[in-house]
Amino acid sequence: MSQQKKNVDIYSFYINSTVTSRYATTIITSRVANTLNESQEIQFEVKIPKNAFISKFRMVIEGKTYDGVVKEKEEAQQQYNQAVSRGQSAGLVKSVGRTLEDFKTSVTVAAFGKVTFELTYEELLKRHLGKYELLINAQPMQPVADFKMDVHIQEKPGISFLEVKGDLSTGDLTNAIKTTRADKDAWVTFYPTRDQQTKCKSCRENGLNGDLLITYDVERQNHKGEVMGYFVHYFAPSDVPRIPKNVVFIIDQSGSMHGRKIDQTRLALLRILSDLDEDDHFGLITFDSEVNFWKRELLKATEENLENAKSFVKEIRDRGTTDINAAALAGVDIIKQHPREGTASILILLTDGDPTTGETNKEKIMANVKEAIGTKFPLYCLGFGYDVNFDFLTKMSLENSGVARRIYEDSDADLQLQGFYEEVAVPLLTDIQLKYPGGTNLTKTSFSLYFNGSEIVVSGQITDNSVESFTTEVIAVSVRSSLIFSLVEMEIINEDFMQRLWAYLTVKQLLERQVLLKGQEKEDEKKEALKLSLKYQFVTPLTSMVVTKPQEGDVEVADKPKEGEAPPRPPGEN
Repeated sequence: MSQQKKNVDIYSFYINSTVTSRYATTIITSRVANTLNESQEIQFEVKIPKNAFISKFRMVIEGKTYDGVVKEKEEAQQQYNQAVSRGQSAGLVKSVGRTLEDFKTSVTVAAFGKVTFELTYEELLKRHLGKYELLINAQPMQPVADFKMDVHIQEKPGISFLEVKGDLSTGDLTNAIKTTRADKDAWVTFYPTRDQQTKCKSCRENGLNGDLLITYDVERQNHKGEVMGYFVHYFAPSDVPRIPKNVVFIIDQSGSMHGRKIDQTRLALLRILSDLDEDDHFGLITFDSEVNFWKRELLKATEENLENAKSFVKEIRDRGTTDINAAALAGVDIIKQHPREGTASILILLTDGDPTTGETNKEKIMANVKEAIGTKFPLYCLGFGYDVNFDFLTKMSLENSGVARRIYEDSDADLQLQGFYEEVAVPLLTDIQLKYPGGTNLTKTSFSLYFNGSEIVVSGQITDNSVESFTTEVIAVSVRSSLIFSLVEMEIINEDFMQRLWAYLTVKQLLERQVLLKGQEKEDEKKEALKLSLKYQFVTPLTSMVVTKPQEGDVEVADKPKEGEAPPRPPGEN
């Protein structure tokens, strides 16, 4: 433990998380004392989920409160630059791991003085493989006399199961966790003693350093979802038959995939092939400067075809340059040749770099792929490692109703690939349209595919607050027929969290949409996202939080890190 840590006493560390209808608000409060008889700098560092927006930060020193203010990014940057030019530098350190972001600040505290840090962040929990996950990280980095974590989950349909996992739920710490369940509520408390805080696997003398992961799902008696307040509709039917899928894997085998990356890709593909259902049809394409086909058509996932395909996968070797354009178009072509009625078609592209041969203009590649697919099925892009142009893959996916996912270069990259496939392995519905007569300012209402274990979430406002005129209808295509789900009963709750949930979802989707737009349309979407970010004080890619410290003119700025960006460091730090 450093000298400073010995003279710093974190005498209280509270984490309070409230989840209402999947919308989580978490407040971390750290109270720290300077035990020296001279002033010194005291740090506050916490990790928050990537998907969350910071919505509040404050410091209380000698009875005075210093609140962070969310401003437009450019305005915040000007204020920050002025402070830097005066030598009073500070940028809140932002780092990006797989699932967490780092928030770090410090303040000078007088001899024997105290400081309270309080950070609030908000997120909508996403349903993933049949469950929601609330991840809370705790790393005060010293044993704390008064450490408390309180989680309260409220779900109107009822909670079907709840499980507590993570580094902080192992060994001696298991006894510090208490779970209480009622029909529609669950409480998880974690009150480890000072002694217990040094006994967990990742703790030792520095105290707690790890995650608590709470997973749960809600009861689903019908397809109706829930409609409340401002209104949010959760749509996650499970009692519809799976749709056979047509899937083409397009795998980069260029020279940059050399070594562990290509080995892990082969391993993941072999496992994925074993998971295909017999009524699925599949194709395999590998590419470098040339496009190589396992077969030039989709074949049924019979035992014989799968064994044949696995032999092809085992022979994948890295070589040559990268022709993404030709490979993607070849994949589209194979799917288009195959009869698609009563099936769900999916294209999965894995690459680790930029296009370097054939068509290399990214705008042209995107235009070619978009035209070829013609909104008929989604393209999912998996970017392997940090050399990949993730913005390009994101845009190409979004233009074709898919998503881009980063695969981190690590020992478990094969499991990451397999995990992504599991999310899209069981399509249940296609062409989903959600209609809300009597609703306005709606978030996205049209979805190409719905997969088992996931969830579609739509939020909006009720016109003139007239509950009587508000109805819901969901139209979707199942295996060989159209289905209509109607929502008759509903409960309207006019709570603040519902409005914030709507704003959170709207901002996320506006930011996603503006990636695809140009000119005035792009500016309009950004303007709307900025307006909502400022109104609800969310730290988003368009805003920054400015924290002015007690020392005159000392300014810090917190930004939302961009996926894949190396974290900036404050001046003077290596």
